[in-house]
Amino acid sequence: MRQLSALDAQFLNFETATNVANVGGLSVLGKDLPMEMVLDRLAERMSGVPQLRQRLVRVPFGLDHPYWADSDEVDLDQHVRELTLTPPGSDKQLAARVARLHERRLDRTRPLWEMYVIHGLAGGGCALYTKVHHAAVDGLTGAEVLAALMDPTPGTVAGEPETAPGLWRMLARSAWHLAANPAHLLRFAGEALPVLDQLPFFSRLPGARGLSRLMRRESLPELPDFAAPHTPLSGPVSSRRRYAFVELPLTDVKRVKNAFGVTVNDVVMALAASALRRWLTEHEALPEVPLVAGVPFSVRRQVGTDEGNQVSIMITQLPTQVADARQRLEAVSEAMRQIKERFILTPARLLRDLSASLPAALNGLADRAALELVGRTAPPINVIVSNVPGPQFPLRIAGVRLLSHYPVSGVTDMSGGLNITAFSYNGRLDVGITACRKLVPDAGAFSGYLREALNELKPARSRRGTAGG
Repeated sequence: MRQLSALDAQFLNFETATNVANVGGLSVLGKDLPMEMVLDRLAERMSGVPQLRQRLVRVPFGLDHPYWADSDEVDLDQHVRELTLTPPGSDKQLAARVARLHERRLDRTRPLWEMYVIHGLAGGGCALYTKVHHAAVDGLTGAEVLAALMDPTPGTVAGEPETAPGLWRMLARSAWHLAANPAHLLRFAGEALPVLDQLPFFSRLPGARGLSRLMRRESLPELPDFAAPHTPLSGPVSSRRRYAFVELPLTDVKRVKNAFGVTVNDVVMALAASALRRWLTEHEALPEVPLVAGVPFSVRRQVGTDEGNQVSIMITQLPTQVADARQRLEAVSEAMRQIKERFILTPARLLRDLSASLPAALNGLADRAALELVGRTAPPINVIVSNVPGPQFPLRIAGVRLLSHYPVSGVTDMSGGLNITAFSYNGRLDVGITACRKLVPDAGAFSGYLREALNELKPARSRRGTAGG
């Protein structure tokens, strides 16, 4: 049996009619893929992929976090569906269909995933849109469901079926976890106080910076004031979504990286800052101070386990107030350098200890109340920006080449109405833009803005070569 961690359970607790905790991806294939082949391969691989077969089992009265248990039988017809776009099957049509699918909540009585085989794409290919609940995957390594289709056959070995514990064992474990809550709270307090000035929300509490400075045993670089300015991106999100995607040549991104002596991640952050500056300017809402971005990252290596969500988030400034693109990149690189230096010293389990410090029976109410309060009053960040490295070689599904894989992420009241996530794959940077339809109705514009931002940064010789081609 495997119980959800407190952090995993938070993604269940946060979910409302508007804050939907789906994460996923849009994969574009070079040829059409028959539905029967997808079903056959999923049935063949299901034993090696727990996310395909496990469902939630709740503890009575919500006294503890739920468990994962194998379903007696998984009806793939309930999880895998197919649809066909009307001609011409454009990227815009595909993105609009994905947005509608992504905004729908998953059925919690079944394993928490769905897959859609989408036919009718211009050029004769097809797409696979996959979504999984954030409680089951951490969004940065959440390709387990899609990986079940990949060639060659994954080397996973089926484990013993997981069953939920009996009632009395559930209650006994609940009592033990309740007794451990104060210890988690004390550990969180001891580890968090020295780094309080770099944690989302906590850094905005009165006296947080001074307290962190007082509690630190060593001198660390001072961080800027992470006050997220009010923009049209902020505010409670609606239940409707917009989605867009764009391919950027990874070779061009690396040329910029090499020309300026920065990292690929710095370039991605700078492209996001440039696109946001353009969008805010066109909406006559560009603040005079930097935006604040949340940057999720994996802590799997530090914590030494693959089970459940193993993510943390750092906050950094996006210098959208800087007019010159190259100076903007330099400012991004310096901001990322400062925050990385500080996050090296941040305990990897900090978010897990915070999540585990409240009794499970109170977590749902507390999580939703905190999300609503912070989202309506003082959102700690303006936008989520993420860069996920992927394989730099072609993948195939049943012999059909995977051309691209665009992330499809989440937006919440607390994180703002826009999420820009990039995934590098086989010489490409595939960027997915997920947005709240009310706050960012023109999310599709970001595809063009990101292309323009990259072209603006490319070395002069590269720009001339592109134009001449």
